[in-house]
Amino acid sequence: GHPALRAAVRRWQDALVPLAAVVPPVAPPASVWVGIERRLGIGPAVAAVAAPRAGWWRSLALWRGVAALGFVASVGMATLLSSDGGGQAPVVVVLQATGAAGAPGAGAAYVASFSADGRALVTRPVQPVALTPQQALELWAVPPQGAPRSLGLIKADGLSLIRRDQLPKLLLQGQAAALAVSVEPPGGSTTGAPTGPVVFAGKLQL
Repeated sequence: GHPALRAAVRRWQDALVPLAAVVPPVAPPASVWVGIERRLGIGPAVAAVAAPRAGWWRSLALWRGVAALGFVASVGMATLLSSDGGGQAPVVVVLQATGAAGAPGAGAAYVASFSADGRALVTRPVQPVALTPQQALELWAVPPQGAPRSLGLIKADGLSLIRRDQLPKLLLQGQAAALAVSVEPPGGSTTGAPTGPVVFAGKLQL
């Protein structure tokens, strides 16, 4: 019922949630939620009595969302502060679905994260991308001019790690303008260029 509050939550979600996409999820013990419910006074017994007067501030979903957002914020800060003194913060690129007709990944997003010194590149889909056995995903570095360079095949349902020695110079030297993901045969493109539809793309700024 508060448009300004909804807009503020949406802005923070857009800014912080992609950072959590590159962190393996960890399920908290059931006792964690029980303890939170008890401290907030919204456990099953209390909620049954207070139900007629319950307001939005008593919503378990709301407080779980707040807790999750706080976790994402802490992950983001930890990521930014975890480098050695004087080191540069990691770069996070969100690759949005391009909307290619009939292509996998419609409405989804991919996240690429790597340190500004190019030590390693990690990719992960926000949601698993459905592929057939005859399809694979290949990541590309796209320069402002010229042909894209393959960064190799990436997973459609988990983390993919690309080491520094596997990254092309144009990416390490900040000469790539974007990252893109195409659908290829299982072994990847055999032509040195995307042969299938480009299903994800995102601008890159080092």
